[in-house]
Amino acid sequence: MSILAEFTLPESVAFLSNPFWWGLAVGLVLIFFVWQGKISAIRNLKKENKRVEKEVTELQTHLNTQLKINASGNQTLTQERDELKEQNENLRVNIATLQQKPEKTELRQLNITEAAVSKMREQAPGFATAWEQALRAAEDDYARAENGFARLFKKVSRRSPDKSVHALETDESNH
Repeated sequence: MSILAEFTLPESVAFLSNPFWWGLAVGLVLIFFVWQGKISAIRNLKKENKRVEKEVTELQTHLNTQLKINASGNQTLTQERDELKEQNENLRVNIATLQQKPEKTELRQLNITEAAVSKMREQAPGFATAWEQALRAAEDDYARAENGFARLFKKVSRRSPDKSVHALETDESNH
């Protein structure tokens, strides 16, 4: 007998010669590697999930901050618009009120009269010289009135403008 024949495997190791056990061992090794890959993938997915959740939280925080900023900006713009509308309405009312005051009415009438006089100068040749003389006399009277005694005298006597124009006309006719 040969040496190998005398050497027999113990019975506890004898099952290795059976192909069933080899198939089972190979299958278990494959399952172990698949299971390890699955565990590794689950760990990676958990890490990725945590990272994505953290990113979503940061994005939500950023979005909330941006919405608050936009809301406060819109509120500020709305308040400014309302204030400007109110100021616009107040100015419109003030303009209407100022246009109704006698000074503005007189100023308007003065501007209209000035425009009419300018047209008359162009259209009527004899009108211009008489008008210029009356205008110079009125300017002189006004300048004297602003300088003192004539001003006081004017306040005391309270002459009407029609009387002063009539007085100027009589002065011109006397010259």
